[in-house]
Order: sequence, then C-alpha cells, then structure tokens
Amino acid sequence: MTSSFGATSTADEVLAGIDLTGRRILVTGVSAGLGVETARALVAHGASVVGAARDLAKAETATAGVRAAAAQGHGHFDLVQLDLASLASVRACADHLITDGRPFDVVIANAGVMASPFGKTVDGFETQFGTNHLGHFVLVNRIASLIADGGRLVTLSSAGHRFSDVDLDDPNFDRADYDPWAAYGRSKTANILFAVEFDRRHKARGLRACAIMPGGIRTELGRHMTQSDEEALVASINETNAKAGLPPFAFKTIPQGAATSVWAAIVADADLVGGRYCEDCHVAEIVEGQALRNGVRAYAVDGERAKQLWAKSEEWVGERY
Repeated sequence: MTSSFGATSTADEVLAGIDLTGRRILVTGVSAGLGVETARALVAHGASVVGAARDLAKAETATAGVRAAAAQGHGHFDLVQLDLASLASVRACADHLITDGRPFDVVIANAGVMASPFGKTVDGFETQFGTNHLGHFVLVNRIASLIADGGRLVTLSSAGHRFSDVDLDDPNFDRADYDPWAAYGRSKTANILFAVEFDRRHKARGLRACAIMPGGIRTELGRHMTQSDEEALVASINETNAKAGLPPFAFKTIPQGAATSVWAAIVADADLVGGRYCEDCHVAEIVEGQALRNGVRAYAVDGERAKQLWAKSEEWVGERY
C-alpha cells in the first residue's frame, strides 16, 4: 500500500476513513506526549486500546481526552501499570495480560527515556538501555502468543540511533565513560534490531515488526535537556543539513509525531514495513556518512547483529523465548 503521507501528516489524517472497531491495541507510555496522542487517534477510530504507564495517577489525568475520544468514536480505553525499569513490574504486567487472555492485533512499544543522567534500573542495567530495550524485550516476548496472526509490532526508535551501535560487551558502561547520547543511541539501535529479529521469528504467521522514527517533537522525553542543549543539538543538525543541501530542521507537532506510529501499525503494507525502519510515513533508506536525521544506519538493520543482540538480551534478563 502506498500513500502520499509524509512528515507533516497527522495521526488523524493517516487514519481518515479507517474503522478500527474490533481491533485491540497495546500502547506503552500513555502518560504524556506521543503515547497519549497515539491512543487518542486509535480509540477515536473505534479501537480498543490498552495503555501502559508507570504512574497510573498521572496517566489517568493525561488520558482524559483519550476516554472522551473513545466515547465519541465507539472505542474503548483501559490502563495497566508498567514500569519498564523494573523487570518484576514488566513480568507482572505481562502476567496480567496473559491471565486476561484477550489477544492484541497491534503492540506499539512507545515508552522510553532520552539522554538521562547515568543511572541503573532496578535490575542493574544502564537506565536507557534497560528501559528502552530490555523492558520492552521482556514484555513483548512474554505476550507474543497474545499478538494475533497477521498482527503488528511497532517499536519506537529514533534518528538518535546514529549516535552509536549497541555494545554487546559493555552494555552498562561498566568500562566505558558514560555519555548520555551514546547511551541513548545504543538503546535506539537496540529497538530497531529487536524489531528486525522479532519480525524474522514471527513472520511465518503473518506477525510483522518494524521500528519507526516519530520525528523531533517537544515532549516530556526531552526533560533531561536544557534549552542550551536543545539549541546546540538543532544547530549541529542544521550545520550538517546545510552541507548536504537539506532544509533546516523543524520540530513536528505531537499529532504529526504520532502519524508514523499509526501508519506503520495500521495502514502500511506488512511486507513493505516488516523488518524495516520507517520515518515520515515511509520506509527509510540505508544511509552512511554525516546525515544526522534521515535514513537508517546499516548496523541497525543488520540481521546477524539482531540475532546477537537477541541472544545477549536473553542472557541478561535470564529468559529464553
């Protein structure tokens, strides 16, 4: 399926004319930003959405508009507790969903943290890698049997994957000096590699997986960035864009940021996006060189690298899938 959707499309525009009645979708990170907007757009078109969040009280307040959209669009919305920085919480959430037993047509692994100060999760993993990758790795694999044949997994990555490949020998910066952007890059590369290998393992039953870049959006994800940090990052992007003959960087709105998530989950052809990295409602090309935003690095979609990360991730979390 092709479309004219692009960088400025919104989630509602992508879903225009689509009836999602009867579709059940899990979205993580629904206490702010993209997660809230993704859930709202889906329920407005009739979907039943389960939203996962660490802070349920915050999520209840943040998703008032989602519930209103569900009522108007004949959709449904529920919340479940999920702290991706605690594997005990992840396993409890998965157990709850499995006990409930109702299948999902789509899982959107939206939650994450960015450029945080050095820290570790409850289980001793570097915060960004443990939260963004390993938490979702355990959750999705534990509920994989609930994802329907012909379903879809969408993991949210970032152009930030260009900062660094995964480090399979020192994932927690036990030896290397910690850099928040390098850590973010590792986690976002891991999000892509996870989708690549999950897709390979499940495509025989029509369950396809892809990773997406939502775009640069001002949300709570940037809570650890100061204004000067943001200005320096944008200046760096614009300098590189100018050298490449590309236009200056522009932030997306939150509705525009949610568009690629719902496009990849609902609209895009499964064979087109399966095992791929998508941006601006299309499949990205592999790029090298100094490009800061568009395209995907080859190491992030390398099938052998994806298998290696999967095996190491199983070792780190103490589970095999």
